[in-house]
Amino acid sequence: MKKALFLWMLVPVLVLSCKNKNTEPEQTSGKINTISVIIDDQLWNGEVGDSIRNKFASPVVGLPQEEPLFTINQYPIRLLEGFMANSRNIIVVKKESRNYFEVIENEYAKPQNVFHISGKTAAAILELIEENAPKIIERIRVTEITENQRIIDTSLINTQLIADKFRIALHVPKGYNFVMKSKKFIWLKKEITSGSTSILIYQVPISQIKNKQYPINNIIKMRDSIGNLYIHGTSKNTQMVTEDSYAPYLFNNKFRRKETFETKGTWELKNDFMSGPFINYTIIDWPRNRALVLEGFCYAPSKEKRDLMFELESIVKSAEFLKRKKTK
Repeated sequence: MKKALFLWMLVPVLVLSCKNKNTEPEQTSGKINTISVIIDDQLWNGEVGDSIRNKFASPVVGLPQEEPLFTINQYPIRLLEGFMANSRNIIVVKKESRNYFEVIENEYAKPQNVFHISGKTAAAILELIEENAPKIIERIRVTEITENQRIIDTSLINTQLIADKFRIALHVPKGYNFVMKSKKFIWLKKEITSGSTSILIYQVPISQIKNKQYPINNIIKMRDSIGNLYIHGTSKNTQMVTEDSYAPYLFNNKFRRKETFETKGTWELKNDFMSGPFINYTIIDWPRNRALVLEGFCYAPSKEKRDLMFELESIVKSAEFLKRKKTK
């Protein structure tokens, strides 16, 4: 009788245990582009901490003022199993009896990257940080773009006009309005406190980008001609141009398996005081014999611009090419 009673009492415990194992991981939280670094103060206040700050809080490329690549929050090791476990990006740094680097996906919550860096000495930890920082940065950026796109997708505007004109699906959040439309050009704009963010979509012949000249020169000429045609200030001769004080950054990438030139720099209104950063994706679309341009830029003189530009990059990277219309 006692044995039967014990088994009966054990059943709920087993059921509860099974339920816990099958429970979905907790949803991560926190601001975009933030890293929780779990490290003891002794390491954080020395060379190891300096290396982490230099790698992950270095200035963002293409912004007019220095802003860190990621916002870093440091916490001691003892807090790892507490409230910090639901952070989206965690770097755990420890001195241990072996040297190793490991990435665990969704270790405590979802979606989540947990990067474990351990070394016998500070020198060993520094070597692991140096070796693995590029892949950590790339993985975090992909995660944050995906998270930003998830937020954007919760409330979208109708972009059928973009699909009809350019044969792409683009996810644009509410708040943006069409401010200019022509045969091969669209401008969407969102008003924010003390400024605005904008998205441009247009296309030019491939020969305008790929010719004997270096691509960055062609892209600058293209941007400036579009600014001259469509984007002006309130006074005469105040069209948008690429600021020539600092050379834009050019990256050769692939987007949706198509050759793509990614350009980051700053724009200004000629003969005016308005300026700000831009990100430009010029995509070589051979099947349609065009260079498709997706650009985001912002004007926010009293705001930090990193996360504004990151949202614009997330919108640009949401673009998907649609099948060509069948001709009758």
